[in-house]
Formats: sequence, C-alpha cells, structure tokens
Amino acid sequence: MDNARLSIGLLFGGESPEHEVSIVSARSIAAHLDPARYEVRPMGIARNGVWILNGDPFARMSSGERPERGDFPFLPLERGAETAPLPDVFFNAIHGAGGEDGQIQGFLEPLHRPYTGAGLLAMAAGLDKWITKRIWESAGLPVVPYVGLTEEGWRRDPQAVLASLAPLGLPVFVKPANLGSSIGIEKIKSPADLAGALDRAFGFDRRVLVEQGLRVRELEVAVLGGDDPIASVVGEIIPAGEFYDFKDKYLDGKSVARIPAELPEGLANLVHRHAVDAFRALDAYGMARVDFFLDRDTGRLFLNEINFIPGFTSISMYPKLMEASGVPYGELLTRLIELAVERHEQKARKTRLFQSGSHWFEQP
Repeated sequence: MDNARLSIGLLFGGESPEHEVSIVSARSIAAHLDPARYEVRPMGIARNGVWILNGDPFARMSSGERPERGDFPFLPLERGAETAPLPDVFFNAIHGAGGEDGQIQGFLEPLHRPYTGAGLLAMAAGLDKWITKRIWESAGLPVVPYVGLTEEGWRRDPQAVLASLAPLGLPVFVKPANLGSSIGIEKIKSPADLAGALDRAFGFDRRVLVEQGLRVRELEVAVLGGDDPIASVVGEIIPAGEFYDFKDKYLDGKSVARIPAELPEGLANLVHRHAVDAFRALDAYGMARVDFFLDRDTGRLFLNEINFIPGFTSISMYPKLMEASGVPYGELLTRLIELAVERHEQKARKTRLFQSGSHWFEQP
C-alpha cells in the first residue's frame, strides 16, 4: 500500500462476556491513532452479532443497542449498511470469543484486506487454555500442572471427574477454557466448593481447566512482531486480592503493576526466551501478552496464558510494557497496522491455484 491516508475499520464489541472491555479498548485505540495517517471507521459488533456502522457506533454500542440485521443473509451488517465500503485495514479489538478464537479471522480472509493480529490457527489455539498448554508442553515449555475437563464428561460421571482432580491437591483454580479478562475464574480451597465451581465454569464454556493453586508472583511480557518478534521488559502484577480477577482489573483498580519487575537478570532473560518461544509455538503474529507464574516456594517459572488481543485500555499492561520498552502507544498502533499490511502482502505473493493441465474435472 502507498503512503496515502489509510482507512481503518476498528472492530470492537462482540458476543463474548468481554464485550464491555472491548468497547473501552477500542475507544482508547481510536483516540491514539494518528489522524494524519489514518481515518478511523468504528465498526461495533452488538451483543446480537449485528455489525453497527452507521451514526456513532461507540454511543450506540454503549447504550446496548441490538440493531436489525440487513437484507443480505450472508452479511452480519445492520440494515442500511450493506453497501458500506471496505476499509483498507481492519484493526481487531474484539476480546474473547468471536474476535480472539479465529472466527473473525475466518470471516475477514475472503475479504482480502489486511487485519491486525494473529491468524485463524494461532487465535483458535491460543484462546483455548487447554489446547495452548498441550502445544506448549509439546514444545518443551513449562506449564502449571492441570487437568482439562469437558462438560460431557462432567455430566456423565461427576464423581470420576472429581477423583481425577485429587492429584492436584488444594487449592485449585477453575477456569473456563475459552474466556479472558479473568471472567469465570474461581479459586477453590475446600472440596465441598469444587462441584459448584465446575458447574458455574461450564455455564461459560463446554471445556474447563483446573490448575494446581501455587503461591506465585504474576509476571507479564508483551511480544510484538512477525517472524522475528521482540519481547518487552518484564512486568509484575501485584493483585489486591488472592488473584488478579476481573473486578480488580477493571473496576476497583487496586492492584499494582510494577514495570519492570524486580528480577535477577538471568531470570528475566529466561522469561524473555520463553515468551518468544511460546509465541512462535502457536504460529503467532502481530502481538500477544504472555503471562507467567513464578512459584514463590520453588522458584520455578511456568507459562500461564497467552492473550492475542490484550486489553488496550489506559490501565492495560500490554501498552504499558511496550511503552516501557521504548514503543509509545501511538507508535505501537502504527506498527501493528504495518505488520498487518506486511503479512497481507506476503500472503498475496503465494501461489493459491493449481492447474493439472488436464480437463478430467470437466466430465460430469
């Protein structure tokens, strides 16, 4: 693409429980995109899955509007927006299911427009905490001891499931496999509370992860790039409660972010290596925040999660970590757009068609 002002289709909202977080992230992104280089076109996805393009999408999304779908059955656009022009680049700010699990990437690919962040494969694997851990294990990366559960298995034989969790001991963390922003996560200290926590977690997802509850420091690293990604300084979250939950992240704001974290140089270097290796193991691209646990009792380092659409609010760790590493917010957004264009151009150079030279396929 040339140096003309690019139109940016800013995707936000969605049908996941992280809908509200996405609105806040998108407002911040829109406010920091360079107006001399980019024309921002907000594209809100309402809770009913319909895309809001007309008027002020931010105001309409914040009001909880659920617009009527247009007349074209293969398009999710609201009525009256069916002929809206495609933007030059899509900026994906949809957190969780729909935006961070490969769905939106699969929709955008046939439009042949660049989009920020990782592709379908990395997104689908990275949002599912269970699959992520299995991939990292196969790459020889350290993860917290865990057990993955399906709703079918839990409903069929809950006693057998509870017995399978016994080796983890107590406490444990119960997590829906495909949610972010710490939504649905519970710390369980008593055996009597475990069944109820699993029922609640399966209310969010048909796949649930149960992890051993260690005494840990929570470390985070921002990764940025393509084939040769860079890792930021290491940050540390000091939660106000027993762990860094949704209320602490977005509502109370009582946690403390320490950037950089106080770590020996050798340990910080290990965190950087593991962050980049974790990114590459999932065929990631663009950006990710990689979260770690440092066991206070043993000193062991574990990968916890990866977030491919990390929060971009004013209090979010990803932009803070990149800024501390010499990449301010506005420059970070520009780099993500440039990476999207670079990947799009790289893919466009690949051969997509095969012709055998024969007419065998024309026969009825």
